[in-house]
Amino acid sequence: MNELELIAELRSLLATTDPRLVRGLGDDAAIVRGRAYAVTSVDTMVEGVHFRRGQLSADEIGHRALAGALSDLAAMGVNASAGDRGGSADRGGSADRGGADVQAYLALGLPGGIGLDEARALIAGAATLARQLGVTIAGGDVTAAPALVVSFTVVGWADDPSMLVGRDGARPGDLVGVTGTLGGSAAGLAVVEGRVERLDAELTGALRARYARPLPRLAGGRALAAAGVSAMLDISDGLATDSDHLARASGVAIELRLAAVPLAPGVTEVAGALGQDPALFAARGGEDYELCFCASPAGRRTVEAALAEASPETPITWIGEVGEIGGSSPAGARFRDLPDSETGLAGYEHRF
Repeated sequence: MNELELIAELRSLLATTDPRLVRGLGDDAAIVRGRAYAVTSVDTMVEGVHFRRGQLSADEIGHRALAGALSDLAAMGVNASAGDRGGSADRGGSADRGGADVQAYLALGLPGGIGLDEARALIAGAATLARQLGVTIAGGDVTAAPALVVSFTVVGWADDPSMLVGRDGARPGDLVGVTGTLGGSAAGLAVVEGRVERLDAELTGALRARYARPLPRLAGGRALAAAGVSAMLDISDGLATDSDHLARASGVAIELRLAAVPLAPGVTEVAGALGQDPALFAARGGEDYELCFCASPAGRRTVEAALAEASPETPITWIGEVGEIGGSSPAGARFRDLPDSETGLAGYEHRF
């Protein structure tokens, strides 16, 4: 496979009729008719760090890479203005389709030994998710690399930045909620790695899907933003770590209830097989791409109604409260019912 062959495949697979795209694949740069404010995120997945080619198919790798990037936009409440609504509480069914006004740009590093069919499948996996969510893959770059690297830059648009939600707006007295269920991706990884046996085929398939084909909460994130949540982020590194990021960004103390963490189907079985407490397992597990957010008690019903309308099958679970810092309550998040045997709880963190 040479570069020109791959570029030809990209043009074929990523053909689009996005009215905002003035020029896309085939020129040195894309030309997009934008709006007042660009909301931009970059997310990179590297072979051996975020995935292993022997465990996932090429189309799953492409899907995961785009989903991870789009989840960052979901966490900001980027506008999802077209497409179908819907969602799935176990994330193994229909997507949380929002039809976002979003362009994505793919940077693909290919190691030796990858042929045209594998590269095509990877791109097709991302393209399928993009079409499902109404996202345009508008361009990018390909290069040789020592390992497979899939990086997406995603750009959403907003006319008023005050309608977007950051991590830094949580206020004392707010409630802390999460969408969907947690721990499914970590359980799916355990299945993919062969660390768990004797699960029935249906559960094995559902857990693999949670890990291999996560679905960003674009419609849900926009609905929560419009409903007035004060702070929000996506759960990519695990609830324990990400809730702490939110608390520190907001300068507040967050108290969570471990017993309230909503467990994805199969987490209890997988955690038990690994000799771990299911709630601890779910709180540590990353790449669920659910949303963690804060809202005032007075706005609780409004938030619940907004998400129910945008994504009817997606539950909200209220798992804690926001308090003031001071004395024995420094900025950060903690679980009030953590077992005595646990000195602390954290999810995934890159080490350099």
